[in-house]
Amino acid sequence: MNAIVISILVMVGLSLARVPVVAALIVAALCGGLYSGLSIHEVLEAFNDGIGDGAGIALSYAALGAFAVALARSGITEGVARRFINALEGERMRPQALKTLLIVALLAAAVCSQNLVPVHIAFIPIVVIPLLPVFNRLKLDRRLVACVITFGITAPYMLLPVGFGAIFLNDILLANINSAGEAVGLEITAAQVPTAMALPISGMLVGLLVAVFISYRRPRIYEDRAVAGQADAAAPESSTDRSDQRARLRPWQWGALVVSIGATLAVQLWLDSMVLGALAGFVVLSLGGVFRWREQDGVFTEGMRLMATIGFIMITAAGFASVMQATGQIDELVQSAHAFGSSQALAALIMLLVGLFITMGIGSSFSTIPIIASLYVPLALSFGFSPLATVALVGTAAALGDAGSPASDSTLGPTSGLAADGQHDHIRDSVIPTFVHYNLPLLAFGWLAAMIL
Repeated sequence: MNAIVISILVMVGLSLARVPVVAALIVAALCGGLYSGLSIHEVLEAFNDGIGDGAGIALSYAALGAFAVALARSGITEGVARRFINALEGERMRPQALKTLLIVALLAAAVCSQNLVPVHIAFIPIVVIPLLPVFNRLKLDRRLVACVITFGITAPYMLLPVGFGAIFLNDILLANINSAGEAVGLEITAAQVPTAMALPISGMLVGLLVAVFISYRRPRIYEDRAVAGQADAAAPESSTDRSDQRARLRPWQWGALVVSIGATLAVQLWLDSMVLGALAGFVVLSLGGVFRWREQDGVFTEGMRLMATIGFIMITAAGFASVMQATGQIDELVQSAHAFGSSQALAALIMLLVGLFITMGIGSSFSTIPIIASLYVPLALSFGFSPLATVALVGTAAALGDAGSPASDSTLGPTSGLAADGQHDHIRDSVIPTFVHYNLPLLAFGWLAAMIL
């Protein structure tokens, strides 16, 4: 059996057995590396070399966490939660209508986090944790919330060339396909990429609708429990009353909030750096008086702590990816498509399944494309796939597993907020629901795109 397959099976099996994701990735990397014939020293060397690639991502998340906490210090998010609770208690809005409003608002916030306010997943714990008492009173299934947020932070960048989407579609997907296809005369334009990805992403939309209207529409009971930093989650009035007072900002402070968001977006797009963009927004909020100057260190440290777990998993995942490349068996796994003769249908299916296995381990479609594009493009052309079908195959293969991987920020993000009170399991309540509702439809619609484009 291929070492990549062995590694993914070990990682998924350990994660399902409730082994911490970091430990599961390390053990899986060791198993795959040793199975491929590498010595223990070669596996550790490859793992350590890869860790450096994940450090930049972890630092970006830490800076985004600090910016998100600084925004939260205004009390806006907790004030919104207090208003939702008041609407329920005063019966000013029907529970079903309020539930619909919450789902739409969370979806909109997730989409905006990729395009308009580029804080990525850092917004999730800041927004979701204050809303947990509201979810409990509405008996809202948190698996549904995880599916909604995951759709909002993955589908937009795979389809819309704005914000993170511009990085994924143009700077990574388009650039790597054209680089791999240059030798055979393949050249894709930026306008063709969203067209090729539209059908696969429509599969994710189908999955979202199934999650909302079928899978998780029934009520689910949760207890009111304390979360980190709160003495009594069942009675959040004291904390939210204080946040309402903090939310009464002066006009120039409201201006600072708007300017900070604009500065974060402008600097990130200008310098292509999430770290500097987040720092720019943090500085504007500090100078604008949204929080006291002497609180800067505490706010920044709190934000880093908020994203620390995700950062460590991203670093470990980068080491895991490095070991997988060192095995030299990714090419062998991709070439297995030739074992089924000249059938385009079987070749497309195998290529997508291989992408699923690779991305499940790496946990990032952004990191997967440079690995597989150089292999997939000549392979797809050898089977007679059109340029648009080739884009759909590469883009879908890279995206597969992103939403359903234990090491993906698309699943770690929702868990960071929904599990704050210990009533949401990362694997069973985030990974498995998103895998079923997004990766399986993405697999089906990606295969269909390869056949008809």
